[in-house]
Amino acid sequence: MAAYNQWMNQRLYEVCAEFSDEERKQDRRAFFGSIHGTLNHLLLGDKLWMGRFQAQPFTVKGLDQELYADFNELRSEREQTDARIIEWTGGLTDDALACTLHFTSIANPASRSIALWLAVTHFFNHQTHHRGQLTTLLSQCGKDIGVTDLMWLPDIESHQ
Repeated sequence: MAAYNQWMNQRLYEVCAEFSDEERKQDRRAFFGSIHGTLNHLLLGDKLWMGRFQAQPFTVKGLDQELYADFNELRSEREQTDARIIEWTGGLTDDALACTLHFTSIANPASRSIALWLAVTHFFNHQTHHRGQLTTLLSQCGKDIGVTDLMWLPDIESHQ
């Protein structure tokens, strides 16, 4: 899933780079407003969860906080975060996934405790959910990023 996440993000950013900054930031009535807002939320969510997973808290004011106004900075941080995700997931074990993760929710500030495997599943599901929103926004703008199915991840056999 980490490799799929990286692959899809690379493809999305390639297409999004074809837009002007104004077009990326245009309010398209999406949950996070714009293409830029959705890209930003994806990165924010990933950094938030990775902070929880690695016991290095990432503090934000809200789930719509803009991390980077500049597209190139956003893209660079996305690439670095994807590499961090791949490195971290590469070291996961069944025993680690069976542990309990303790964290405080941003959406509903309360202490939570859930199995790490469930948190990691949510982490990847959240990415897929918002990338689906992005592909819809891009499609509405006449852009097609091509096939997005997990089974078409290049070299998927090497990730099994």
